[in-house]
Amino acid sequence: MSDQNERNIELFLEMLSAERGAAQNTLEAYARDLEHFSGYASATKTPMRDLSTQQIRDYLGVIADEGLAISSRSRRLSAVRQFYRFLFVEGMRKDDPASEISAPKKVQHLPKTLTVDEVDHLLYTAANEAKTAKGRKQLPAIRLNCLLELLYATGLRVSELVTLPRNFMRADNRMITVKGKGGRERMVPLNGAARRAIKTYVEHLDAKAKGAKAKGRGTHPSSFLFPSSGAAGHLTRQRLVQELKALAVIAGLEPKNISPHVLRHAFASHLLERGADLRAVQQLLGHADISTTQIYTHVLDERLRQLVNDHHPLAQ
Repeated sequence: MSDQNERNIELFLEMLSAERGAAQNTLEAYARDLEHFSGYASATKTPMRDLSTQQIRDYLGVIADEGLAISSRSRRLSAVRQFYRFLFVEGMRKDDPASEISAPKKVQHLPKTLTVDEVDHLLYTAANEAKTAKGRKQLPAIRLNCLLELLYATGLRVSELVTLPRNFMRADNRMITVKGKGGRERMVPLNGAARRAIKTYVEHLDAKAKGAKAKGRGTHPSSFLFPSSGAAGHLTRQRLVQELKALAVIAGLEPKNISPHVLRHAFASHLLERGADLRAVQQLLGHADISTTQIYTHVLDERLRQLVNDHHPLAQ
């Protein structure tokens, strides 16, 4: 990467961080995409700042020929667009060469979800494991039950769930405040089952800490609801996925169909099936744009179509 390309990318990332409050993961993703684009610019012996609209189109053609998925190509184009918009606004270019380029058309895939009966069975299995587990397996089982109840009750993103602070619950215990993408906060209600699961989990967590302290092995209390001795300080999303898939096996469900994201989809789909307002679901999920939430209406449309095909006497 040339020094000029590297400096311009650094300036762009600094703007994203300072002015838009972009998260570290977002900054790293932009950096990777723009570094790849910079490599293409170097191959053409043209600084990124001076590339033409046609050269940017040629770049998209190159990564398409390499077999890069449509979603990845769209993400890279988004990074390139925002980069050139930044150059234009800052007066480093007199035009915006990427503004006329359309993103590749995506094939819309409906999100995987679970039926109400499947979720009920998964919750029942988790609760039963929490009741019957003994010894060292008891707290992890109670924790998983709490995580599952919280996940289905709130529709939280997995990153939001595993990083919940210990003091996340409000005084009345019926609402929680969640900090989502872009630092946006939202209020999410808690049902009785989730509140009871949290209470039981915290009681066992505190009892374990008290026992460790009595034996001289006490540590500084964690600020996370789901603490871990790992580098992150909290339960990782990878560990949660592993535990959910192991629970799916016990429940007799297909592990590949079970994940935190699928349960988030189930939360939204089941609300809409029962007549919830799309705007309300958008707010609960923390979607900035309602078009993101509208995918769930397609899930319902598909289910209705299947219902007619399976049961209408003239559908055969």
